Amino acid sequence: MSDIKQLEQLASQIRRDIVRMVHSMSSGHPGGSLGCTDYFTALYGEVLNYDSSNFDMDAKGEDVFFLSNGHISPVWYSTLARHGYFPISELSTFRQIDSRLQGHPTTAEHLPGVRMASGSLGQGLSVAIGAALAKRLNRDNGIVYTLHGDGELQEGQIWEAAMSAPHHKIDNLIATVDFNNRQIDGDVTDVLSLGDLKAKWLAFGWEVLEMEGNNMESVVSTLKHAKTLCGKGKPIMILMKTEMGAGVDFMMGTHKWHGVAPNDEQLAQALEKLEETVGDY
Repeated sequence: MSDIKQLEQLASQIRRDIVRMVHSMSSGHPGGSLGCTDYFTALYGEVLNYDSSNFDMDAKGEDVFFLSNGHISPVWYSTLARHGYFPISELSTFRQIDSRLQGHPTTAEHLPGVRMASGSLGQGLSVAIGAALAKRLNRDNGIVYTLHGDGELQEGQIWEAAMSAPHHKIDNLIATVDFNNRQIDGDVTDVLSLGDLKAKWLAFGWEVLEMEGNNMESVVSTLKHAKTLCGKGKPIMILMKTEMGAGVDFMMGTHKWHGVAPNDEQLAQALEKLEETVGDY
């Protein structure tokens, strides 16, 4: 898939999946999921090298993705299903007892596409560095990708990992931060300001890119550019500016939809904003 319009259409469908999944159990995290939809759509539709029909934990010869901010599982589950990792109909089991699609991704459920249980914030970058080192030791040219929330950067483990990757010249790693300035308790700048993030990552020795995370052309072009920087001695950090709740106007501009499910009326309003393009589950 290479046409920007096609990617945008798929993103609209994934956003429909997100609000329907969260509504079905009156539980989940729609805000960040909607904000990161364009990233996931571009990553799996255009950038990532993977074989969804033959998933295994080793991913030899393939790229690997780790979701560190695991609470935005709805967007990841929809993306995985829409790219053949498991049946799209399984999205209807989100957060149900004994479902493989738990509120936070787990490896115990053996869901294809998931290689790390996440939900405890701050751990994903360390795991990604380990996977990138393993690929280097195995002479595997696959690239490791990871996504984080900006509020997650308030965790100290992130900055230990930030020091570690340049020290070990981990140059097969592309990390991205969802920079929406929202977290569960309010604006990130009010809860614990992160300061000048670009300057910080540069000071730690990373190659730093910036992109508009709700502009498909920007996402695709930036992710492709990041790949060209691999193998040059530095890990890569993408600061991705997004709007929490992107695509559903009444969910935007506030942190309140971080972890709140829409009711029946709100679901109908959200679906009116989102075009059904490839079919609901």
